[in-house]
Amino acid sequence: MPLGGGNKCGRCSKTVYFAEEVLCDGRSFHRSCFLCMVCGKNLDSTTVAVHMDEVYCKACYGKKYGPKGYGYGQGAGTLSMDKGESLGIKPEEPAPHRPTTNPNPSKLAQKFGGSDKCPRCGKSVYAAEKVMGAGSAWHKTGCFTCATCGKSLESTTLADKDGEIYCKACYGKNFGPKGFGYGLGAGALAHTQ
Repeated sequence: MPLGGGNKCGRCSKTVYFAEEVLCDGRSFHRSCFLCMVCGKNLDSTTVAVHMDEVYCKACYGKKYGPKGYGYGQGAGTLSMDKGESLGIKPEEPAPHRPTTNPNPSKLAQKFGGSDKCPRCGKSVYAAEKVMGAGSAWHKTGCFTCATCGKSLESTTLADKDGEIYCKACYGKNFGPKGFGYGLGAGALAHTQ
């Protein structure tokens, strides 16, 4: 402990006295300085994630430094609309929707042809990239997406109609019941003039 009564704060570099000290990764912080570098939320031992000399909440840390791609960032508490622009992440533009075209619909021909054909792109689907949905084999990345909005799907979040796959929200809007109280998702009512 240096002269002057306490350690220096890892954020503001001022003296931190014992009553207001929070320790993290071998450094001292004022309680009021122990905030996420991105969103500014107060942190504690259960919500902090450290990268180099910076402290983040787990959500911002995951968005900035965590894995990217299919199957990540879609859990509870994550907004699917958030693409991370505030963190300096440039979102990838989704590929334009290609309608389902399967030039080889015969199951027998597919079996003897070596591998299944993806209904979306028509290319061979091998075991490492194969996802089953709507009775067909799809490529896990790029093709196993909602036909309307392009959102990545999982076997538990898809609905199919006429061999095409949709997320449950788009399926409900396009093919679900119509009228008062229907079609806009959980708990939402539409007000039309």
